Amino acid sequence: MSIIITIIFLALIFEFINGFHDTANAIAMSVSTRALPPRFAVFYAGVLNFIGAITSQAVAKSIGGKIADPFKIENGLAIVIAALIAAIIWNLVTWYFGIPSSSSHTLIGSVAGAVIVGSGFHSINWVGFTDIIKALIISPFLAFIIGFILMKILRALFKNVNPHRATRGFRTFQIIAGGLAAFSHGGNDGQKTMGIIVFAMVAGGFQSTLDVPLWVQIICAAAMGIGTMIGGMRIIKTVAKRLFKVQPINGFAADLSSFTVMQGATMLGLPVSTTHVASCSILGVGSAKRFKGVNWGVAGKMVITWIITLPISAAIAGIIISIMKLFM
Repeated sequence: MSIIITIIFLALIFEFINGFHDTANAIAMSVSTRALPPRFAVFYAGVLNFIGAITSQAVAKSIGGKIADPFKIENGLAIVIAALIAAIIWNLVTWYFGIPSSSSHTLIGSVAGAVIVGSGFHSINWVGFTDIIKALIISPFLAFIIGFILMKILRALFKNVNPHRATRGFRTFQIIAGGLAAFSHGGNDGQKTMGIIVFAMVAGGFQSTLDVPLWVQIICAAAMGIGTMIGGMRIIKTVAKRLFKVQPINGFAADLSSFTVMQGATMLGLPVSTTHVASCSILGVGSAKRFKGVNWGVAGKMVITWIITLPISAAIAGIIISIMKLFM
């Protein structure tokens, strides 16, 4: 029992860090355009993250059963501990340096690395794992395309509207769109940690299905919501202010694009990177406005971080589980 309590504790730490690490996904645009003051925006996002996280179980079940089979895994509890420690380490490193890396990539990479070293390559569910990787790869491109098209449509529709009136009106719409983005962020990201806890409980024989108990939903949603309310300004500076100069109409288009992709993925039970989706929505909107106005240098550094996150997280988790096995 002490092991499962340790896992739940580590999972909640990861979820808390995930909250302040990924806060920028939902509120960066609203803060950048001054549609919302920072303190209220963080609270607003935290509440909607919580609500989003308790509305579904589809993504949690994918994380709990698609990467590996918790009913057959060897060293299941040790694997989860190693994966969570690795994910926490990488999230803290990237948060400290203000790098908008993906908590989703971090967690999935850590679980895969821990499973491979802890139980062997044969323990990976390669079909399910491949489906998750496909979703992680396709979703940013889809977010870019939707953001680009939506911004083009909005510019055509409102090209003759007084700029001052348009700015004032879209600030209101952006608050709504930012709230939707926060809701979908909670619905996708919040469920990943729930899935890890369920994986551990099944592997440890504490439950016999991949269903997420209500108490797990509540504590994970609360941890993410509280984390969201506490921090995120380091990432906001990178996501919103350094990619391109943002106006309310751009923020509305980016947030609505992010919501569309994340909510669609959640309904399909596919875990996606909310950081990737949000950032690529911004890039798509910025490209539609003025291609050369986008800071592609910063975008390139973000992409590099995204690419290296999976293997680095897997390697850290592999090292940790290797050390743990010496004492098992």
